[in-house]
Amino acid sequence: MAKRLVFHIGGYDPTTPPAGAERRFLREIERFQRTWTVKAIVDNLRDSADQTKWNVTTTGPDWRVETDYHLVRWDDVIEGFSRRSIGSRIPLGFLAFLDFVLAGTLWRYLLTNWRYALFFLYPFVMFGLLIATAVLIGVLAFKVTGSTPVAAVGGLFGFAAVLAGPWRWLHLGDLFDDWIFSREYIRFGNSKLEQRLERLATELVAATSNSAADEIVVMEHSLGAVLAVDLLDRALKQDPEPGRNQIPVTFLSVGSSILKVGLHPKATRFRATMERVAKSRTIFWGDYQALVDPLNFYKSRPMAEMGLSRENEATVRVVSRMLDDDIYRRIRFHFFRLHNQFVSGNDKRTSYDYFMLTCGPVSAKSQTLASDGAVSMIAEGGELIASAALLEGELPGHPGAAA
Repeated sequence: MAKRLVFHIGGYDPTTPPAGAERRFLREIERFQRTWTVKAIVDNLRDSADQTKWNVTTTGPDWRVETDYHLVRWDDVIEGFSRRSIGSRIPLGFLAFLDFVLAGTLWRYLLTNWRYALFFLYPFVMFGLLIATAVLIGVLAFKVTGSTPVAAVGGLFGFAAVLAGPWRWLHLGDLFDDWIFSREYIRFGNSKLEQRLERLATELVAATSNSAADEIVVMEHSLGAVLAVDLLDRALKQDPEPGRNQIPVTFLSVGSSILKVGLHPKATRFRATMERVAKSRTIFWGDYQALVDPLNFYKSRPMAEMGLSRENEATVRVVSRMLDDDIYRRIRFHFFRLHNQFVSGNDKRTSYDYFMLTCGPVSAKSQTLASDGAVSMIAEGGELIASAALLEGELPGHPGAAA
């Protein structure tokens, strides 16, 4: 029997508090079971201010894995931003926009991945169009009535309609908050998150020597990658070589927003943090990217793009299509849903599978190093193919070894 300890840090997702994240996990792990012909049981939910935890037991015909899954919470920070009044969020959003544009970050996005540049521009361009519509209503009201007060009322009515409707329908408030948070994190940090990550770093360091796990996985999604780097750096400050001769630590950034922050000229603190983590000889780093997801940096080399040492580059893997064709056609323009496929169940066996990496019988590191992930390591009936699973010298009792 193998054991794994997973710390998952999600992205800036105001729609998924811990209870919602657990429901999504339960729903999507059902697809994982069907795709890989395995069984999974999720139980023992525990909640605290810093984390929501549950246990996952996955089994195949000849293997069993117990995963202690920790969802790192920062929904309270996200909620704090969303509770701000619209009157403050709009100017702060445009301040963030100007910051990223004038600092040259937008240009760096364009050079690195033009799709991400469009993602950055989208909320601000859309809001500008909505404001222009409200102004047009005022102009039309003036032309019809010739009355300036009526025109002003018409314009204000149009603006109120924009905030009551399209502002919410297009999730512009959440997108504004995302960039407001990113700017504030780059410029000033976030004391609440820093205190939480410091506590989690202490727990992570203790786990590298005291946990019963065979592998510790720090898994992040989207903007959670930035927080994961911060967490690992704090752990390195407490123990410069976590996992040496003890429990290996694997860092997986999926659909990552590392470059969202790292390409900003003022993100010097974060780039220094990233370099220390990348240089660590006891932390393996794998980075998963996808073409169809405009919210990540497809075909990028994170360290090289930030002008940091290429010798410490992540093992980059490009993700192939994971969904049935009919499902993909239905959601291909729902970009946030595509982005969340990184933390969802797959319809097809591919080189990347969130649940196989976090709960499967082959270590996350070995799956990342293998060109086809776990595909060649798991038989059609869910059995572990022992010869393939011994990649990277995996030993009995570790993830990848038959029970």
